[in-house]
Amino acid sequence: MRGRRRRSTAVRETAAGMVVLRGLRRRWEAYKYRFVPWLAFNVRRQRRTLRYVPEGSQDKIISDEDVFETLLKLFTALFVNDFSRQAPALALLPEVEHRYSQLRSAELEQAAGSSRNRQSQQVLSPDEVLFRTLGFSVTRDRSSLLSAGTGVFVSKGFVPKGTVVSMYPGTVYRKHEPIFFQSLCNPFIFRCIDGILIDGNDKGLSRSVYRSCSWRDQLGPFQMSDVSWLTAAPQNPLAVGQYVNNCSYVT
Repeated sequence: MRGRRRRSTAVRETAAGMVVLRGLRRRWEAYKYRFVPWLAFNVRRQRRTLRYVPEGSQDKIISDEDVFETLLKLFTALFVNDFSRQAPALALLPEVEHRYSQLRSAELEQAAGSSRNRQSQQVLSPDEVLFRTLGFSVTRDRSSLLSAGTGVFVSKGFVPKGTVVSMYPGTVYRKHEPIFFQSLCNPFIFRCIDGILIDGNDKGLSRSVYRSCSWRDQLGPFQMSDVSWLTAAPQNPLAVGQYVNNCSYVT
């Protein structure tokens, strides 16, 4: 009887060990494409995964002109919505301030036109500005799919085909720059087809590196990069692209 019990215990332990190993293998299969040493090794073996991207490449789903037009339209609306906070900084640069005279006029006209409605005098949230400008808003939330984690959803409005719906924020690394430690257990490393890496992780070492670079590049009161995407409420409502999720293990 003891021999049988020992064998059954050993079988259960072996089965449990196999389950653990299968779980670890699934996690590795999902993560290895973000692990920089694995990327470097496989790029040498499969050079077709890394290629030169010429100007006007057919790989582009949306043209640069369309992207620039969309972003300029949205950022202008965000700037006008937050004009009261931006005005003191602009006052420090008289030679630049006159370029925003049209935006200032638009903001004053908007305030005058909405004076009849007290609610419209309030500063809108970035999500609401996105909806009023592009006709939709997106949000970062927990996916309803099992084991899919956090994803990005259209929370309001309608998105036409070929529309810019998100941006991928993060620290940009060129091919010769070190990113080994940042890539450890980091599922947010995004490799572009030209070899550029973007670390969109908003936690841990990646967060510290991004904030450090932001402080380094800051010119007095003027920030050269947006750090609000590291928070739960980003000022740029499109800065959620790193959470776009395609769960590969849901059947």
